[in-house]
Amino acid sequence: MGFADLLDEVGGFGRYQWIHVTLISLPGLLMASQNLLNNFVSGVPTHYCSIPANHTTEDAWDSSAITLNFSCSYMYVNPQWQLLVANSSTNVSHLETEDCIDGWTFEQSDFLATTVSEWRLVCSLRPLKQMIQTIYMGGVLTGAIVYGSLSDRFGRRSVLIWSYLQLAVLGCSSALSPTYSVYCIFRFLSGMAVSGVIINGVSLKVEWIPTKTRTVVGTLSSFFFTFGQMVLAGLAYWLRDWRKLQMVVSAPLFLFFTYSWWYSESARWLVLNRRSEDALKSLHRVARINGKSEMIEKITVEVLHSHMNKEIESAHSTFTVFDLLRTPGMRRISICLMAVWFSTSFAYYGLAMDLQKFGVSIYLMQIIFGAVDIPAKLFALGILSYLGRRVSQAVCLFFSATIIFANIFVPTDMQTLRTTLACLGKAFTSASFTTVYLYTGELYPTVIRQTGMGFVSTMARIGSMAAPAVLILDEVLPALPSLVYGGSAVLAGCFACFLPETLNVPLPDTVEDVETKW
Repeated sequence: MGFADLLDEVGGFGRYQWIHVTLISLPGLLMASQNLLNNFVSGVPTHYCSIPANHTTEDAWDSSAITLNFSCSYMYVNPQWQLLVANSSTNVSHLETEDCIDGWTFEQSDFLATTVSEWRLVCSLRPLKQMIQTIYMGGVLTGAIVYGSLSDRFGRRSVLIWSYLQLAVLGCSSALSPTYSVYCIFRFLSGMAVSGVIINGVSLKVEWIPTKTRTVVGTLSSFFFTFGQMVLAGLAYWLRDWRKLQMVVSAPLFLFFTYSWWYSESARWLVLNRRSEDALKSLHRVARINGKSEMIEKITVEVLHSHMNKEIESAHSTFTVFDLLRTPGMRRISICLMAVWFSTSFAYYGLAMDLQKFGVSIYLMQIIFGAVDIPAKLFALGILSYLGRRVSQAVCLFFSATIIFANIFVPTDMQTLRTTLACLGKAFTSASFTTVYLYTGELYPTVIRQTGMGFVSTMARIGSMAAPAVLILDEVLPALPSLVYGGSAVLAGCFACFLPETLNVPLPDTVEDVETKW
């Protein structure tokens, strides 16, 4: 008998679990907003060179200004009056141009204010726009490392409560940033807090859920992140000001911080850290809320220890990241999962972080991109049960790569087709994310499962950091970012084929189980 059996005795997935899962999942609505916020706070408004003081008429200025591409405006060295004539056939490719000497004027039709318009992040400063997202994802990576280890030391509940407060304070502070550098610092620290919320929220949620309901509950609760993407689009369309949007998606974290004190600490973590009395109190509380008051007298410290004897014995051994690569079976699993996690995140954020390139309203694109996650996750849940984990993982990656490659050959004026293909590509990368979360948990043994999850998910953070930086390559060749994203997905799909199948296979408990079984 294990701790899962003890959970069944105190009500299984009862009233407490329903409330517990819902309250922990609710912040997911804003985690999506934090991750994809740069699409709107750093949106690029339509802009052109400001009228210099020496141009006395607007017509004279119209003959001097030119927009060569979406991200940068230039002006002719000398006014070109012939361009004001309707249907002019003048060849302008040889005409001399120069940078906008008096700055830029930004239209307010799509955005009232963004970091791009406020700090003039266009032309030579354009890479600084993508750098904001890269710095944020760097914070997410750092948070995964720092808060992952802190949760093992201080508990999931304590670190989760702190992460709520940190994100609330720093998120609101970001809205008041006076300079670009200060904003980047706040976004980095916010990224750390987001990682703390996600990692500890998932752990605290899963460790109170019976084994037989984890897959379904885990998948369904991920829909909060999906709906959060659509909520972000609505808020951004309503506010259209980056400071107001930043404040609105951060302030509710104070509410989550307030009610998070209701959570019970993981009983499993408490027992393994020699706090059995506290664990017993938590179990009694769960039993009472679930209407199983008769179990309060039956469950004692001795009963608790008898159910967790195997976990207590394994806790005496210390496992490190090195153990993920030390033996052949673990090494094969870890290397393949590193490739899958990196490429899935890389392709996902590559598609999700550049919505303006599709020529459709960025607000509509965000809603569509969020909506496609719903059938994608249901699709993943279905094929996982019938095709198995390995085939599902490879299929999702190969299909996403195929769609990304296909979009390269679609003309830019065929926006409907380009948008449809992009949505399908994001749907398959989203399904890949759903699959790899479940697959990883089933491949790693119990004694080192959380360490393994933290290690390979770090590659996802690196992929999300690299994704916005790759978008800059479109200045060299427009198709280059898509080639990189698609190529990465193909490579990861090949790695996925070398993973062992875990459909209907009992979870391994020790490293020896992995080496013997696979």
